[in-house]
Amino acid sequence: MNDFLTERKSKLEDFKKNIRKKHTNYEPIDIPDGLFIKCEQCGAAIYEKNLEANHSICPYCDFHFRMGALRRLELTVDQGSFKPINSKITSANPLDMPEYMDKLATGQKLSKMNEAFLSGTATIVNMPCAIGILDSSFMMGSMGSAVGEKVTRLIEYAGEQKLPLIIFSASGGARMQEGILSLMQMAKTSAALHYFDQKGLLYISVMTNPTTGGVAASFASLGDINIAEKSSLIGFAGARVIKQTIRQDLPEGFQTDQFQLDHGQVDLVVNRKDMRKTLYKLLQLHQGRRG
Repeated sequence: MNDFLTERKSKLEDFKKNIRKKHTNYEPIDIPDGLFIKCEQCGAAIYEKNLEANHSICPYCDFHFRMGALRRLELTVDQGSFKPINSKITSANPLDMPEYMDKLATGQKLSKMNEAFLSGTATIVNMPCAIGILDSSFMMGSMGSAVGEKVTRLIEYAGEQKLPLIIFSASGGARMQEGILSLMQMAKTSAALHYFDQKGLLYISVMTNPTTGGVAASFASLGDINIAEKSSLIGFAGARVIKQTIRQDLPEGFQTDQFQLDHGQVDLVVNRKDMRKTLYKLLQLHQGRRG
C-alpha cells in the first residue's frame, strides 16, 4: 500500500512539473510603452495610431484629448501657409527662481517649441488670418512675460495688417515662477485687445482643455466670438478651491464646455473635426460684413 501511495505521489509531482514547464516555456509578449492609451472619460484602451488618425478624439465616447500646438496648427490652417512671427522671443529668469531654466528646457523638449505660445499668419481655406496657439505640454501653457509679449505683439500685428485674429488657449494660468511679472500680462494683453476692438476687427477665441487662471481671466474670455472645443475645462480657479472657499456644493458639470455654453460664457461648443470648417465660415461671414 505504501509503495502504491509513493508511486502515485511521484507521478503527481511529475505531472505538476510538466504543467509548470509548459507554462514557463512561453516567450513573454513585449508590448511597447504608449501603444495603447486609456481614455480619461470612458476608460477604454485606444490604439495610439487609431487615436492620432481620429484627431486625438476617443472613438467610443468622443472625448477630446489634449493636442500640441504644432499638430493643432496642422489641422487648422492651409498646408504651407503658416508664417511664424516673433519666434525668437523666449523666457528669461527675472526672479532667479531655482530650477526654472530646467523646466523651460523640459517644456521646449516636450512641445518642440521654444516657448508655450506659437504665433504667426496663415490662411484657412484661403482666408487670411493671424493665429496664435498655446501648448499645454510647455509648462501647462502657463503665461509668463514671453508668452504675454508674444500674445500682445500678435494682437498688434493683426491690428496693423487689418487681419482677423484667432487664438487657441490651453493654459493652467499665469506662470508662478515669474510672480507679479506674469500677472501683469493679463492687463497688457487685455489692453491690446481693447485697441484691436476699436479698429472694428474680428477676434475669435477658442478655449481648449484646459483654459484656466490668468489666461481665462484675460484674453481667452475677450473674443468677439468665444468658442469652446468639446471636452474642455474652462474656468478661473479649480472646482475644489471654489467649493472650499464658498462652502457650497457646485452645480453638476461645473466648468465644462456645456456648462459654459448654457450660462453664456461661450457662444459655441465645437467638435475638433469641425473646427477648421467653423472658423472658415466665421471668417467668411466677417469678410462679407466688412465688404
